[in-house]
Amino acid sequence: MAKKSKKDIDFSALQENVSRQFRNLDPKDPSLWPVAPKILLCLFISIAVAAVLWFAKINEYEVELETEIAKEQTLRQDYQEKLIKAVSLEALKRQREQVQQYVIQLEKQLPSKAEMAALLSDINQAGLGRSLQFDLFRPGQVVVKEYYAELPIQVRVTGKYHDMGSFASDIAHLSRIVTLNDISIAPVGREKDGAALTMEATARTFRYLDPEEIQAQKQVAKGEKK
Repeated sequence: MAKKSKKDIDFSALQENVSRQFRNLDPKDPSLWPVAPKILLCLFISIAVAAVLWFAKINEYEVELETEIAKEQTLRQDYQEKLIKAVSLEALKRQREQVQQYVIQLEKQLPSKAEMAALLSDINQAGLGRSLQFDLFRPGQVVVKEYYAELPIQVRVTGKYHDMGSFASDIAHLSRIVTLNDISIAPVGREKDGAALTMEATARTFRYLDPEEIQAQKQVAKGEKK
């Protein structure tokens, strides 16, 4: 029978020794524990701390990732909007030119201060040309806006219905802008259909402001801001 070598390890004794170190441990005072439980406890604490730090760092990265994803979505949307604008830039330029031309045409329909008398005469002639009798033709107070002035004119005419319609059409086709507002038509007395009618309306026309008037309006606006 072969003899055991001195170098052979007695695993049974080693296991018994380690097992003995884990018996009757005092959980209130780990400093009194044997070496093996102390080492195992230190490893457990180290692993637990590392795991907590790892998950905390991962959570921090997740928050940062979500922030960057939201920023990416915003940038993508901004890019798409700018791309659409860039693609349609030429069309927008053409529309802008068309609007500017339309505004210029409208501006040309505004009379100057010196032309207002002639415009009032045109309105009066439009009524007389349709066989209407003016019972009232009274220009009101000029209302000055920022870049133009508005002149209301109280009008009351007597005549036939179709003549009044033709008069309104003639007003709309004047070379200058004139609008009819607050129109009211009523029969004269107790006459039957086809007899004379009375139309009351407010004709509004517009004119340019003189440079002096524009400067005065700017001064008023500055005073209101202060």
